[in-house]
Amino acid sequence: MRQIFIDTETTGLEPKLGHRIIEIAAVEMKSRRLTGRRLHYYLNPEREIDEGALNVHGIDNEFLQDKRKFVDIVHELIEFLEGAELIMHNAPFDVAFLDHELGLAAWSPLSDCCHSVTDTLKMAKELYPGKRNNLDALCERYEVDNSSRTLHGALLDAELLAEVYLAMTRGQESLLMELEAATDIDFATNLHELHLIVLPATTDELEAHTRQLEMIEKESKGKCLWRQLELAETADAAEQSVEVEARLA
Repeated sequence: MRQIFIDTETTGLEPKLGHRIIEIAAVEMKSRRLTGRRLHYYLNPEREIDEGALNVHGIDNEFLQDKRKFVDIVHELIEFLEGAELIMHNAPFDVAFLDHELGLAAWSPLSDCCHSVTDTLKMAKELYPGKRNNLDALCERYEVDNSSRTLHGALLDAELLAEVYLAMTRGQESLLMELEAATDIDFATNLHELHLIVLPATTDELEAHTRQLEMIEKESKGKCLWRQLELAETADAAEQSVEVEARLA
């Protein structure tokens, strides 16, 4: 399945207050390898950028003045995301903004076009509870080079997230390979062709087994089921032996 790593930068923190996406990046991965396919847009939000957000990403209104609007790129974006697993860090934030923008552009929610959404922040919290799990902390933990990340930028962050995700899920790679290999196994094997190896019990093992049954028989006051079955089998065998001897006489 195609996996697409997405990051956004925005004018503020809350789409319900009218904040908009000003940058979005998406990079594609197949079979745990980046394909080189990616989308990257700067967008005119048609509103002022909050000072707090400006301090995070450094993108100002003057830079965005001549950029396209979300409605101008929505068709190309959805076409790129169609049917893929979308992977984001703190996915609820990005999904809320994307759904807000899609609604303004008269499009369906993101869930209608993608296969699923994976939140790497949730994954990291489960792996490292109580620790810092932002993107910088994960890059440090997994030794992913983020030295060029002085400010937040959607494209760089999406690419870093892809590297972090590979490191976080590295242990699953061999498992996936084993599962893929298992699909080549013919499970319709004729059971009659299989050779059952039977290892007979040794004399010591048989004696220990008998002693154990006798102890259980004593403690249960004659109600040991295994002992009763064993005695019944012994009696049946003796009876069959007598019948055989009678026929031979």
